[in-house]
Amino acid sequence: MTKRIAIFGSTGSIGTQALDVIRTNPDKFSAEVLTAHTNEELLIRQALEFQPNIVVIGDERKYHKVKEALAKTHIKVFAGEQSLDEVAAMDCYDFMLAAIVGYAGLKPTLQALENGKAIGLANKETLVVAGDLVMQKAMEKKVPVIPVDSEHSAIFQCLIGESRNKIEKVILTASGGPFLGKKPNFLVNVKRDHALQHPNWSMGAKISIDSATLMNKGLEMIEARWLFNLQPDQIQVVIHPQSIIHSMVQFEDGSIKAQMGLPDMKLPIQYAMAFPHRIPNKFPRYDFRKPGTLTFEEPDIRTFRNLVLATDALFKGGNVPCVLNAANEIAVFAFLRNRIGFLDITEMVERTIDKIPFIEKPTLEEYFESDAEARNFAASLIQM
Repeated sequence: MTKRIAIFGSTGSIGTQALDVIRTNPDKFSAEVLTAHTNEELLIRQALEFQPNIVVIGDERKYHKVKEALAKTHIKVFAGEQSLDEVAAMDCYDFMLAAIVGYAGLKPTLQALENGKAIGLANKETLVVAGDLVMQKAMEKKVPVIPVDSEHSAIFQCLIGESRNKIEKVILTASGGPFLGKKPNFLVNVKRDHALQHPNWSMGAKISIDSATLMNKGLEMIEARWLFNLQPDQIQVVIHPQSIIHSMVQFEDGSIKAQMGLPDMKLPIQYAMAFPHRIPNKFPRYDFRKPGTLTFEEPDIRTFRNLVLATDALFKGGNVPCVLNAANEIAVFAFLRNRIGFLDITEMVERTIDKIPFIEKPTLEEYFESDAEARNFAASLIQM
């Protein structure tokens, strides 16, 4: 039997690559649910090709266009944020690939967990915002949360068969992004197009900017804390420009396991969708016979202060990671529209964290309120 996949965020970078995997393995997977926020043209093309049971377009203004385009098919068409939650709660799929970018992915993921569905988590913000509640729900419902981020997939793979062995620390690798080695006097003049040019990975705009500021690695530290039930001081970041080692786990005996491969997101996507099985593919392979050097260095936290802010949020906990994420989303949105400079992203995040009141053990509703307050304050800084 084929595994029925619901791709929440099917028109983004992760979603389109997941559909590549399904296209190559029609005997193993079917696309049962496809959702998009505003890209109705691509959603329609995907729906016509894969013939899912349901599609959801987040932007309600585009409902009629999608509905009309799919009128001659059996596909059910829904629209709006509430529809995302309602479809996530349905029993028409086996596995959710949570690939909606940013905070918007939290509610559908919680609904899927409540419904007992396995999650392939490509949306790190879900755990950054409310990791304690999300993982508590996963444990309560006894359903797996399988990471899709290459770094967390690497750790997950390293831990298979090691359940009885104590982790000393996990080591997240970072490429360093397009500005590795640069200093603030260079970064002050960075423009949108330059920041989007990641040296190793093909990613969406938001995550590309997060990689350039090193915020992405900070968010991944917070995500790792919840995914693998770690203490903050068990998580380390190193710069590895070649992006061949995707992350490592060091055990209490000092032994280190690493997961390696060429930088290709289709591999962790396929692994999560097929878990616990590995299935063959024709992805490019790393060749140890070719000359090459794997290098590692400490991140430059004096220049890339987002990593410091995220680390502080990791240690402080409470609603601080939620506030950090909300402010960062607003700041990145503004930078991508040339409203603020590259270094202003960090300043906006820092000022927002200082402004929003700290809550040590937030409820889900308090997470929502902290997110809204942080977004409103961060947005007010753009208008100044």
